[in-house]
Amino acid sequence: MSLMKYKLKELATDFGMTPKDIAEIMGKFFEKPKSNAQVLTEEELNVIFDYMTQTNQISSMEVVFAVTPKPQPKAEAPKVAVVTEEEVKAEAPKAEEKKPVDAPKPQPKAEKPQKPAEPERKRERRVVDTSAVQVNVNRFDDHADDLVSERMQNYQGGKQRFAKKGQQQGGKKDNKFSKGNKSRNEEQEKLRRLQMEVARKAPVTVKIPDEITVGELASRMKKTAGEVIKLLMKNGVMAGLNQTIDFDTAEFVAVELGCKVEREITVTIEERIIDDHEDTAEELQTRAPVVVVMGHVDHGKTSTLDAIRNTSVTAGEAGGITQHIGAYTVECNGQPITFLDTPGHAAFTSMRARGANATDIAILVVAADDGIMPQTIESINHAKAAKVPIIVAINKMDKPEANPDKIKQQLTEHDLIPEEWGGETIICPISAKTGMGLDNLLEMVLLTAEVQELKANPNRRAKGTVIEARLDKNRGPIATLLVQNGTLNQGDIVIAGTAVGRVRVMTNDKGRTVKTAGPSIPVEITGLAEVPAPGDEFNAVTDERMARELVEQRKQAAKDAAANALQKVTLDNLFAKMQEGEMKELSLIVKADVQGSAEAVKASLEKISNEEVRVRVIHTGVGAINESDILLASTAGAIIVGFNVRPDAGAQASAQRTAVDMRFYRVIYDAIDEIEAAMKGMLAPKFEEVVIGHAEVRMTYKVSAVGTIAGCMVKDGKVTRDAQVRVLRDNVVIHEGEVGSLQRFKDQAKEVTAGFECGMSILKFNDIKEGDIFEGFAMQEIKR
Repeated sequence: MSLMKYKLKELATDFGMTPKDIAEIMGKFFEKPKSNAQVLTEEELNVIFDYMTQTNQISSMEVVFAVTPKPQPKAEAPKVAVVTEEEVKAEAPKAEEKKPVDAPKPQPKAEKPQKPAEPERKRERRVVDTSAVQVNVNRFDDHADDLVSERMQNYQGGKQRFAKKGQQQGGKKDNKFSKGNKSRNEEQEKLRRLQMEVARKAPVTVKIPDEITVGELASRMKKTAGEVIKLLMKNGVMAGLNQTIDFDTAEFVAVELGCKVEREITVTIEERIIDDHEDTAEELQTRAPVVVVMGHVDHGKTSTLDAIRNTSVTAGEAGGITQHIGAYTVECNGQPITFLDTPGHAAFTSMRARGANATDIAILVVAADDGIMPQTIESINHAKAAKVPIIVAINKMDKPEANPDKIKQQLTEHDLIPEEWGGETIICPISAKTGMGLDNLLEMVLLTAEVQELKANPNRRAKGTVIEARLDKNRGPIATLLVQNGTLNQGDIVIAGTAVGRVRVMTNDKGRTVKTAGPSIPVEITGLAEVPAPGDEFNAVTDERMARELVEQRKQAAKDAAANALQKVTLDNLFAKMQEGEMKELSLIVKADVQGSAEAVKASLEKISNEEVRVRVIHTGVGAINESDILLASTAGAIIVGFNVRPDAGAQASAQRTAVDMRFYRVIYDAIDEIEAAMKGMLAPKFEEVVIGHAEVRMTYKVSAVGTIAGCMVKDGKVTRDAQVRVLRDNVVIHEGEVGSLQRFKDQAKEVTAGFECGMSILKFNDIKEGDIFEGFAMQEIKR
């Protein structure tokens, strides 16, 4: 029970006594109060009320609330007969004499006097106008229930309750506190029911995100899950309690159930801390182009880079630049150009796979005496896939056997038509050895950059790409960053992929420590918590705590992506992705045993395009499927089609790791039929080939009755007599058939495991040579 604050002097005023008198009464039962402003406790008030009641006994309530027998003709203020102060003071000492002083609390029923002499005593009555009495009745009226304990409410004499002016006539009713409580509770209950009724009639406003579970939607609408599921089933949507539905479906359900709908906009941590606003034309300024040099390893790529650096950088700045940072800047006609010295196929492809267009121009180096090579073709495909303009540098023009016209002719076969032949590809004859044509090459780079109108805003937080990253045993994680927009400052908080940290030391391509780096400037930084991956995008942010939280989310997302690797495009899920509208183009990589077959397969496959999906062969090659093919297929979302070729060990492991779909055929019509069937969603039951082992031919014997017998060593797995076998020579399929015989010494064997020698013959095939590989395999049907 809560009580209002009631001070000693206020109580004395209300009783018409001095604070000293109240203090003396309190001193009999409690510690004497120290000041008149002391707040009295509930127990102290109860004791004082009891004491005042016992020491001021009256015969009946009529003595206090005397009512005149006849109503007055004129409206007057109510008159109340009260016991005079002199009478109260006269009776107080008598009551105190009867009561022992050291008693903790008087017993009212035992001590109640009968006063037999009272009727004979003449008592003087005085009529007092209560309108002149100033009593703070509000204090007692609203808190009467709190001031009177339950024991005292049961006391016969009761406690006087002070009423407001004009309510004295209902004194007897006011003593019945239970009736007042009951009516008050009834009013509160009515008010609560009224509020619930209003709330029931008012529509509930529910916020719905882009996706929401059925159970969460029901909770937000204050409905049962059964109501929501029933409505969904009526409209043909079969969804369980924990299943997710999109916004449109959830909105329909909410409106049908009488709710107002607001779309909930979820702001991710990435949107909060990363500045991704669009720059205005006034904010943009011209920046230097970023150039990557690609080509076959023996065609002078590194020599060209060194020649450009030596001709464009002063001797005092040349020491150890390339090896130190992996990127550098040169000047041509007063305009800077940034070169990346470690493009490689892997780094360049990984940049494109992460959507980071780190380079603006690609220089393709081709040796004039050698021509287009397989890695040159791969470089062309990489640059085209990244949609980067290509400038061809025909190197080694100082050699007498140089034939630039042959190179130009070969380039036209890959849709790179020289300008002098009516095309758009810039061709620059150069010599990295003599320095011939390098200035013209740099001018062509600047001209191409001018056409592209490369611009950036230096007055914003930095954003760019990780070029290289390594772990130094002394300095910790070190990353080479290329700033693409904004300005990076020392001390900035940087988040790069799944790495976060504060820039401690920043070094430019000259090996000097710098405080800032603007657009198109490569710098090496320290301070990251871990080594980022080359090709990761980096951003300068302001909130380190949220940046670390974002890194944890990205790590979790990477784990989830690894678990969902089966979502890559395969012939099995091709039709499903077409139905979902995800597939507009099917990319293929064709590898064959001879070039003629590769070209024929490419032409045949590209003819089976339909109105929904266009089949595009992004790369063709001759020979075994290698890791470079797997990498290109992984980043481009392509399927590899092999004709009479097999993947090498590294490519096989890489394909399993990246979930790249590889298909192998011996007849071109099988490939066409299977891809067409996949596009129509009518693939026949799939048989998975399970390789059970490999055996290497160490020696051959010719037996007249049987044919050629191969003495083999089983390298891995096992070889069984009932298995099918494939003869590989330099990873090219020579023959595919069945095992004719399998012997261990002179005995027939059912199987031979790894590490043991055996003798084998191939049914209806005798062209076996030392070094050939027998690949044993079995076909197992897979449920689709």
